[in-house]
Amino acid sequence: MAKKSYKKKQEETFFTKLVNCVLTLLLAYLIGSQVCPAANNNLRIAQVSDAHFSSYEDNTSYKMLKNSSQLLDDTIMQINTSGAYDFVIFTGDLVNTPKISELELFIKHANNLVYPWYAIDGNHDIGVDGPLTKNKFMSVLAEHNDKMKHKSIYYAFTPKKGYRVICLDSIIDNKITTNGRISDLQLEWLQKELNTYKKETIILCTHVPVAEPYSSSNHRLENEYELKRILKSHKNPVIVLQGHYHAAKLIQNDNLLIIACPSLVSYPNAFRVINVNMGKSKVKVDVFLKETNLKEVQTHARVRLMGTQLLYGEESDRNNSFEMRREDK
Repeated sequence: MAKKSYKKKQEETFFTKLVNCVLTLLLAYLIGSQVCPAANNNLRIAQVSDAHFSSYEDNTSYKMLKNSSQLLDDTIMQINTSGAYDFVIFTGDLVNTPKISELELFIKHANNLVYPWYAIDGNHDIGVDGPLTKNKFMSVLAEHNDKMKHKSIYYAFTPKKGYRVICLDSIIDNKITTNGRISDLQLEWLQKELNTYKKETIILCTHVPVAEPYSSSNHRLENEYELKRILKSHKNPVIVLQGHYHAAKLIQNDNLLIIACPSLVSYPNAFRVINVNMGKSKVKVDVFLKETNLKEVQTHARVRLMGTQLLYGEESDRNNSFEMRREDK
């Protein structure tokens, strides 16, 4: 009688384990079906601006050009070892002097990234009368980076569903100036992009800013207000990644979030990490400032420069979180 009872208990135990196993697998599937799509709606970007790479120039009063390759390599190492990114964007002034050989050396370093990378032109990248024209800039990039095989210097791509990345050319190349301008032809193209991707969250990349982090009449975008008007017509969030001013600044205006990135070669010698989390009715954006590990170089950059607080910004300009309304219609 005891043997039968023991056998029955064994069968009940096996059946209980089997049921528990099935229930556990079912629960894991249900949780996974909820979590995975949410995770797929996230976008993680590293923004690097104003690297001013130079293989031969000495430091200036505010640019650590002699250390530019070290600062770039440190940034690449930080990105490669800090979790998965959807892509990396260089928002202009890849090199300090518009030479093909310098751009090729920059690319050699950038290709050490383990994530896809893209780039837009800055005023230091394009020569008014030199060999590095806009066409040549793009052809050199395309030769060494499959992600940069675009027909035009302004272009767009879709990193994942729900997002559209638009890369603008803001550089004036028919005269020597540090001001910028978006051509009329490009503005028409931008409006078509926004009309086509009405439901998407837009990531707009430009070197010369959509909104100035501080006032500088000889660095500003000449048709800034026209560009803003077009961007604000988009009902879903527009996240702007910009450079040029070497300053950390974060500005939100309704559906427009401006993320100004400091320079690698000027204090605070930093780059940006942007996490975008898209929900049904809102988009949450977490923005971080990542400083160089080369603290001795950063200290030299700081003591060489007046007005470092303007470039470093307030804490709210360095690390912050934003919520933006989203229409899924």
